[in-house]
Amino acid sequence: MLADILEKNNVNNKGMRFDAGARTALAFVTLTSHGEREFMFYRNPSADMLLHESELEVDLIREAKIFHYGSISLISEPCKSAHLAAMKIAKDAGVLLSYDPNLRLPLWPSEDAARAGILSIWDSADIIKISEQEIVFLTEGEDPYDDAVVRKLFHPNLKLLLVTEGADGCRYYTQFNGRVEGLKVESVDTTGAGDAFVGGILSQLSSDLSLYQDEKRLREALKFANVCGALTVTERGAIPALPSREAVLEALVKVVA
Repeated sequence: MLADILEKNNVNNKGMRFDAGARTALAFVTLTSHGEREFMFYRNPSADMLLHESELEVDLIREAKIFHYGSISLISEPCKSAHLAAMKIAKDAGVLLSYDPNLRLPLWPSEDAARAGILSIWDSADIIKISEQEIVFLTEGEDPYDDAVVRKLFHPNLKLLLVTEGADGCRYYTQFNGRVEGLKVESVDTTGAGDAFVGGILSQLSSDLSLYQDEKRLREALKFANVCGALTVTERGAIPALPSREAVLEALVKVVA
């Protein structure tokens, strides 16, 4: 079913693997009156946890412009080793590494394990996207709005660090830093907003991998990403709520006007 959904949404699923003895993980999402989420997960083990290094589609990884990943696949073996191997294959091939830790504490054995796991691959990424809450978690309580605190998370090889602020937009840190306002909408369901933002910015970067070096072009790309996230929260669901490129461009025109 999920393979078919990806295909219908024009996502190349060539690298997808199936496990005859395990099921796909489930995430149950409940919403507050403001559309904020609470998660409950059904896995242990699920098919994603059982991915082996030998099952990686190596050529597909090497052909990519950007290799994007989270941290959940670092929680247990054999998936952890497969994840690390895929990162190395991508890095050795000159592929840009993009990291969204996507903190989900209920899946980790402890907070300390989550923090250590997330940070264990931090210095390998070229692009990192984090939320205000994740800054607080990773710095053990420091102010996520303090640029000096955020800069502590900027490692020497990092090209771009993005901090999402929900409806307020995002901040960016590279050789320069700044903030891009978000699009104000009525939130129904925030599920998928972060993924939509990441998809938006990576789609722009994939067209021009040097974009992050030009502040004007970077800000335009981040406006696009902000609108991707904003439109997603106006509808229920994750994949069904993701906007088309045409819908994002139309909303951007209205913002400018």
